[in-house]
Amino acid sequence: MTTGYVDPKRLEAQGSFTGKTLTAGQFDEAWAVAGVMEREIRKSGSFREKLTDYSHAFARSEKFDQMKGETIIRDIFTARYGETMNQMREGLKARETNLQDIAQDQALHHAKSIEGMIKDGATMPFYRAYDHAAVQMAEQHNITEIGAKTLMKDAFARTEGRELYDASKELEKQFHEPKRDAARAERQATRSQKPARAPERHM
Repeated sequence: MTTGYVDPKRLEAQGSFTGKTLTAGQFDEAWAVAGVMEREIRKSGSFREKLTDYSHAFARSEKFDQMKGETIIRDIFTARYGETMNQMREGLKARETNLQDIAQDQALHHAKSIEGMIKDGATMPFYRAYDHAAVQMAEQHNITEIGAKTLMKDAFARTEGRELYDASKELEKQFHEPKRDAARAERQATRSQKPARAPERHM
């Protein structure tokens, strides 16, 4: 019998003190929620509100109290990522502080990459280009995405003498909006050209 790949971290978490107390379904849910928490910490640098929401939902479905649900999620998170949620958050924040003075060139590089994403190819609106650039910088330097956005914004303002948002929205209006509006008009024209369905005949 051939078995598929199993993440060693998952096996380790299943063998942890908390993992051994869970049913397969409970473990799967806690594992998935741990992933949601990790994504939220890397995105915003916080987790408290989302952890509360998910632990309440987890507890309701499993008939135990919210505190137990939160403890399970925290324990599986630690087993999965090798550190607690707070340790991950503090590590990301510490790296952001260290980068403020030494990564200005990198921050400016990522900020200026937004221009090409708005202008070239299929184009995209500012909010998507800003998010994409922040994800790229955050992954490169192992910081939060919101921290990367702040670094990009500050580096751009310091170098260009204007706000990244204002400059990018001008480009969006000039390059992205005409393509977006043309695509909408094309879709509308295609829909209007579809033949109407013939009425059904009742015998």
